[in-house]
This record gives sequence, structure tokens and C-alpha cells, in this order.
Amino acid sequence: MRRSLAGVALAVTSMVALSFLIPLGALVMSLVKEQSVTAAEQRAAALAPVLTLTTDPSALRESAAGLDASEHLVVHLPDAQTLGDTQAPAKLLERAQQGRESISQKTPGGWICLQPVVLPGDRVAVIENFVPDEELTRGVRASWAVMLLLAVGLVGGSVLVADRLGAKVVDSSKKLAQASHTLGQGNLDTRVEPMGPKELRDAGVAFNAMAHRMTELLAIERELVADLSHRLRTPLTALHLASERMAGTPESARVEAAVHALESELQAIIAAARTPLAVGPMGHGMRSAETSVPRKATGAESSEGCRSEAADVVRRRTAFWAVLAEQQDRPCALEITQEPTAVSLSDDDIAAVVDALIGNVFSHTPPGTAFGVRVVRTAQAVELIVEDSGPGIPEPDRALSRGSSTGSSGLGLDIARRAAAVTGGSMRIAHGPRGGAHITVVFALAPSQLSGRGPRGSRRRSGWWPPRKR
Repeated sequence: MRRSLAGVALAVTSMVALSFLIPLGALVMSLVKEQSVTAAEQRAAALAPVLTLTTDPSALRESAAGLDASEHLVVHLPDAQTLGDTQAPAKLLERAQQGRESISQKTPGGWICLQPVVLPGDRVAVIENFVPDEELTRGVRASWAVMLLLAVGLVGGSVLVADRLGAKVVDSSKKLAQASHTLGQGNLDTRVEPMGPKELRDAGVAFNAMAHRMTELLAIERELVADLSHRLRTPLTALHLASERMAGTPESARVEAAVHALESELQAIIAAARTPLAVGPMGHGMRSAETSVPRKATGAESSEGCRSEAADVVRRRTAFWAVLAEQQDRPCALEITQEPTAVSLSDDDIAAVVDALIGNVFSHTPPGTAFGVRVVRTAQAVELIVEDSGPGIPEPDRALSRGSSTGSSGLGLDIARRAAAVTGGSMRIAHGPRGGAHITVVFALAPSQLSGRGPRGSRRRSGWWPPRKR
């Protein structure tokens, strides 16, 4: 491309230079010739008054020498006497004398000017001034050389500017192409510095925006896979508990082995889904995308515009877990407000939060550990509180980071945190009055619930504390 642009600049500038250089050279030559001829005619005219006063040869020679130092000024007197070396053809001289006609024309070797002067007695003298060819072209070659040098400089400058412009265009295009190849190979950190002409700068900005959007979309996709895989742990836990109840039967060992194999495969899927978020050339970009779109990284992304009664969903999911809790002798308490608890999430998203929090209790506390679930309505939000009597969470702040806990993917708490963030809420982790973990997930109320609180009613408590005896 650089050669093409330089060739185009060379051709165009050369044509422009020639279109001006040729007429200008001819004009310079014409002006020099015209100036020389005009000067010769003026010298001849200046000698005419002297000739009307005297025809003395000495005086005329002195006057001619004063007007023309090159001694090209010649006087032809009426008596056929000639003062100086004449260059005029005899026919031209005779025409000027007899016809009393001023003549100025080209002759071999130069330019001749004949100026007739009428003397007393009706006699005619002729003043001749010859301009040789050297005088007619004096300074023309120097002028042509200067103009040629200027033309060469302009052509060279235009080629240099075109080459520099082409270099910028080529470099910008190469970097954009290289970045595209690198991005296509999976390095999502690839960005370009917009440079070159405006169109290429716009292309660079668009490329960076596209790459950034790709990292966001891939981060969302990876987290959705991890979230969906994590949701499968709830029925997996039920299968695991069911296999424990089958202990002693011929099928128990096989069922237990299948459950462990399924759990291993599920953990591998979660780990594979999380890998680009932490390692490899895609790691940094993915972490940036996760931070920049916390409200879109959960399954609740598809639930925008949905509304659900959080209390009803919590009641149903807690009833499911209560059966498992009874099998492990876990005391379980449930307190749910009777006030409206509409939030901008789907039933599945709220169920995923409940399953994640209660599932953590089953996964990280020994059998027999008591836990409780509460749903509280405030002026602006609905609070879901899950607490247990287990060992608690040693580092609550670190627990919100995925994969930070030993033996845990960290997805459960992250699902709850991001679901709360979708509604404009938050999540808190602390040590509860029972001595274990105390997790509060705050869901902002749906817009229609913010106009005023419904009639307050007493909290309805249902649950098993201690658990019912079988």
C-alpha cells in the first residue's frame, strides 16, 4: 500500500508540476526576449534626438557608446557612411531608409531593430541596434533550473508525505489485523490503540468495544453454566441422603458409587466453567467482565420483568429441605412474614438462592446441626435470613469470592449475592446468635410494593424445633 500511495502521489504531482512548468518556462523565455528587444528599441529611440542635432561622427560615436556599451548601436548616415559594425541585411536597411519604416524582426544570429530618423533637407538616417541570441536568452536557463529544482522538491515532498501517511495507514491496519488474529486465537485481553486516519481510529475503537463485549458475554455464559450446574447439587444431595437410607441393602453400594461419580462429574463441570475466569489468556478479561456486569451474570438475567412472592417460594423450598433435615436429625425452624413480599425475580431464581444457602448448611455442617430460615419484610426490602448452629464461616468477606473456601466452589453464596444485586439489594455474612453462620440476603421490593406497606400481620412460625420424632 505504501508503494501504491507513493506512486500515485508521484504521478499526480509530476503531472501538476509539468502542467505548470512547461508554460512557465515558455513565459520566462518570452519575457526575457521581450525585455531585450524593448531595451534595444529604447536605446535606438534615445539616440534619435542626438542625430537630429548633429551628424558629426565623433559625437555620434560617443553618444552611441554611452547608450550601448556592447557597441551594437550603429548609425547609418544619409551619405552612406556607417558608424559601427552593421548586422542589418541590405534589403531591410533600404526599406527603412526609403519607406521611413521602423523595423524590428528576427535575423540570423539575433534580433535587429531599425529606427529611421528624418534629418533637415529631407534626408533619412537609420539607427540600427542589434541584439544577439545570447542577449535574448540571458538568464532563461538559470530560471529554468530554479523552477526544475522547485518542481523536484515539491514532487519529492509529496511522495514523502504520501509515504508517511501510507506508513501510518499500513501500521494501523497491520496492528488491527494482528489483534484480530490474536483475539480469534482466544486471547480476550487483546486491545488496539486507535491510530491513523479517522476511519481506522473508528475501526480500532469499534474493535475494542467488540472485544470488551465478547469478554462480557463469555463471562455471562460461563457463569450461567456454573450456576446451572450448581443447582443440580440440590437433587444430588437428596439422592445422597436417599442412598444413606438404603444402607445395608444390596443396591446401596451401587447407588452410593453412582452418586459419588455424578458429584465428581458435576464438580468437574463447575471447575471447567470457572477456569477461564481465573487462569489462561482469557483470565484477566473475564475477571474484568465479571466485575463490570454483576447484575447480568446470574440466571436472573432472564427474569427481568418477572415478579414472585419470595415468602411462598421460601416456604416451598424449606418444606423440601425439611424432609432431608428430619432424616439427619437436624432441627429446622421457619418464620415467614404474612406481609406481601413481591420481588423482581422469578420463582426459579429465588428457589436457587434458597437451595444454595440451605444446601451449604447440609454440605458444611455435621448431621444434627440445627438451622433456621426467616423471611422478614421491611419498608424497602425483603430479607431472607438463613442461620445455623454449626462452626460458622471463618472469613465472611473472603467467602463471597468464588473458589476461596477449601472444598467448595464458592458458587452458592455468589448465586445469592448476584440475585440480590439484580433487584438492587445486597448480602451480609456474620456470626449468628446460634454460634454459626448468619447469612442475610436483601431483595429490594418490586416497584409496585414501594408505594406503601400492606397491613401488618403476625409472623407465622412453622417448623420443627426440635425435630419431630419418627
